[in-house]
Amino acid sequence: MSYESKMLEDLKMPTQREVEQALLKSLFNNNGAIKEFGTGEKIVEEIANDFGLNDEQRTAFLETIYRKENRVKKSYLWHRLLFRAADSLAKEKLVSRPTQTILLTNKKEWMLTEDGYNRTLELLHIPLIQKDVLPIRSYEVQKIVKKISKQARPENYNPFENKKVVKITQEAKLRNRAFSQAIKEAYDFKCAVCGMKIYSPNTLLWEIEAAHIVPHSANGKDDILNGLALCRLHHWAFDVGWFTLEDNFQILASRKIKDLPADFGKLENYDFMGQLSKNDLTISLPKEYDMRPHFNAIKWHRENVFCQ
Repeated sequence: MSYESKMLEDLKMPTQREVEQALLKSLFNNNGAIKEFGTGEKIVEEIANDFGLNDEQRTAFLETIYRKENRVKKSYLWHRLLFRAADSLAKEKLVSRPTQTILLTNKKEWMLTEDGYNRTLELLHIPLIQKDVLPIRSYEVQKIVKKISKQARPENYNPFENKKVVKITQEAKLRNRAFSQAIKEAYDFKCAVCGMKIYSPNTLLWEIEAAHIVPHSANGKDDILNGLALCRLHHWAFDVGWFTLEDNFQILASRKIKDLPADFGKLENYDFMGQLSKNDLTISLPKEYDMRPHFNAIKWHRENVFCQ
């Protein structure tokens, strides 16, 4: 038995497989990415707490003698166990390594891959279909998010896909999730109309939705220039034509709102529909100009969905 194996046994440390599963769950609870396992990193203590490690288990260290340099290197056993587990997951292609992730996010993180995401959902007994609504990042989706967020803003933007997708491919599913993620992040998870920002008690589900300006039903693109972040009520009102946008991003409300029965479109004393008719009401926008909705998409919505 090696020196390290004996320490692991004597201290009754978790097995590598147990740590691997704990890492996958931790990645899920941290939206798909966690930092490297440096001293003082919150994630190191969080996982140790999950295992109920005592002080001795957390602070035990290995000594490695470098004879040529005549020095002794000390490394924490718990940190080493975390790294070995993460390295094993990377070899199985269940996570990306920090050296890969930094090229994508500029952060040294371990990130779930799609296979790792699937494995984690199995561990947590969550149906795979939930991937469409959960905000968990994956390496493959993040690559598409980067491409969507950094695309050039053409003057003559075409908000329509060139070819209608008949069969929903895996690539299309990834792009749809990337669209949703990119839009929500661009608007800081707030509704562009009312500013609503809230998530579920377990922090896994955001109330905000990524809305297409030119919808999928009209073959609209999954990209940042054809999207808005809207709460569920404003998303519905936008999709059915109760309001649209001017080219200066002011809200243009349907004149039909005034014909609604007195008790329609209200939440107790709050006149939800009436608020849309206020003068000079402008939506909140991403700080970066290139991530704002394109006028060509807005124009299409105004002419084809909006009910004057």
